[in-house]
Amino acid sequence: MGPRKQGPLPNKKVCYLGEMLANSQFRRKSMSYGGCNYNGMEDNRKIRLRSSDWFGRSGKDGFIYRAWMKNQGIPDSEFNGKPVIGICNTWSELTPCNGHFRELAESVKKGVWEAGGFPVEFPVMSLGETLMKPTAMLYRNLASMDVEESIRANPLDGVVLLCGCDKTTPSLVMGACSVDIPTIVVSGGPMLTGKYRGKNIGTSDVWRYHDDVREGKLDTSELRNIEAAMCRSDGHCAVMGTASSMACMVEALGLSLPENAAIPAADARRKVLAQLSGRRIVEMVSEDLKPSDILTIKAFENAIKVNAAIGGSTNFVIHLLAIAGRVGVPLKLDDFNNLSENIPLLANLQPSGKHFMEDLFYAGGLPAVLKELKNILNNDSITVNGKTVEENYKSSENYNREVIGSIDKPFNNATGLAILHGNLCENGAVIKPSAASTHLMVHTGKAVVFENIEDYKARIDADNLEVDEDSILVLKNVGPKGYPGMPEVGNMGLPKKLLEKGIRDMVRISDGRMSGTGFGTVVLHVSPEAAIGGNFSVIQNGDVISLNVYERSLQLVVSEEELALRKSKKTIDPPLMERGYVNLYINHVEQAHLGADMDFLKGKSGAEVLRDSH
Repeated sequence: MGPRKQGPLPNKKVCYLGEMLANSQFRRKSMSYGGCNYNGMEDNRKIRLRSSDWFGRSGKDGFIYRAWMKNQGIPDSEFNGKPVIGICNTWSELTPCNGHFRELAESVKKGVWEAGGFPVEFPVMSLGETLMKPTAMLYRNLASMDVEESIRANPLDGVVLLCGCDKTTPSLVMGACSVDIPTIVVSGGPMLTGKYRGKNIGTSDVWRYHDDVREGKLDTSELRNIEAAMCRSDGHCAVMGTASSMACMVEALGLSLPENAAIPAADARRKVLAQLSGRRIVEMVSEDLKPSDILTIKAFENAIKVNAAIGGSTNFVIHLLAIAGRVGVPLKLDDFNNLSENIPLLANLQPSGKHFMEDLFYAGGLPAVLKELKNILNNDSITVNGKTVEENYKSSENYNREVIGSIDKPFNNATGLAILHGNLCENGAVIKPSAASTHLMVHTGKAVVFENIEDYKARIDADNLEVDEDSILVLKNVGPKGYPGMPEVGNMGLPKKLLEKGIRDMVRISDGRMSGTGFGTVVLHVSPEAAIGGNFSVIQNGDVISLNVYERSLQLVVSEEELALRKSKKTIDPPLMERGYVNLYINHVEQAHLGADMDFLKGKSGAEVLRDSH
């Protein structure tokens, strides 16, 4: 789909049912802020609003659909052909990163009203990364189902997705894509940089403080003071963790307005962007601009390139694969290697660098990064504001070369993502070179194997643990089925006796994930996971493992005959749960290299609902 052409238009602001226009039959007027066009419309052809199947009905059904809505004090005129815009809200006091979303939703509503729409806010399952056990990832697919069915079942013509904390973004995008009505994303924004005793701190420091406590360098009372200083405003993690990576992902894909990724949650411009998004979604309904129009293979390629340049979370891989599966884009794990390997790290942000998301915004935000990548992006990809990627970043500037480097002068020559292959991970594994230790990028060592998370916790600090700095820590059964849910435990803490010797990094391998705020030479997402067999499931203590990140290789130095013998003797454990959603998840979740979505959720069912409820 090519970019939509602009032209002159009349002096109108709002569009009702009789004024709604189809695709190429409209003309637009631009009132621009941050790349967002607020467009008036000229009536060339009518299109039918989806919500008219509810509110435009006569007789009993129309009476019921309108009457109960009116108990909220809604005038009858609001049901006369205005586009109904759903505001999909993941606000929850159990999701602290999204705690400001009630206020953000009000800004979206203002924009919808201004553009002549009818806003309706609705809740969906909210996934709080910091509180949910055993892991929020277990419920990503469930939340996506909640979003999908809530949109499809209700009289919505377009939807605004309020996303923030890690899994809320991919789950909402996955669900919305499966319905495929006009959709725009508004992220909650990063929190302000933490301040403690004259030092900037953020979520990546949690792992450092944890090791300091274990080593006895930091007492728990001081740690409580640090807690109060780190998360000092609304918003998600202040570093390039998963939440920030997801916000960058949706902007790079074209699903949000420019500058969405980095505006701090506490900055008034976050509310302005929300209001402009409310205006824009009404226009998107008139243009019938849907996720399937935006999420082409070119858009996915752009997102992969951008993620490499910003040092985004390794979780980006598993979420982008899942989104691609919903829209039918044939994205493969090796595409991440092919598109990332020659892209250096441009963004000097924790955990790969030293600055914070707040600094990225002041330096020019993601549009400035896109401009640095202009020679390698698919610049003609369309975005939600109707403009191309190139049109959106064209006027941007880089205000701080220390925060945003260039292709010629990057912050780090190492890329932000690499996919490994070898007999230890038959279907692939993931590592983040930009956050790894250079001296461990090529490394051979003996495996110290932990069969599950309980085994790891019981033995990691034992005095008799046979381990040294050359060892490779291996953690099994923390994958999608084995944990279940694939938790963020892959960047496992080092043995206490090595911390006391000053060792701060080792090669670590697991079938689980790592927080986007984490760092180190950590191999993740090993597929197939231990719980379903494969070579990873039969690694034993003392086996030699060879890692070569430059050659994208991960090898278990054990003969094929020996591996076959071990697998012939191995039994598969029964599912941990025999009922409910968790059992459904275990039986239907796909492996990490496919995005860990449910097999029955691939593709989309569309927006049509044929039967009434009365």
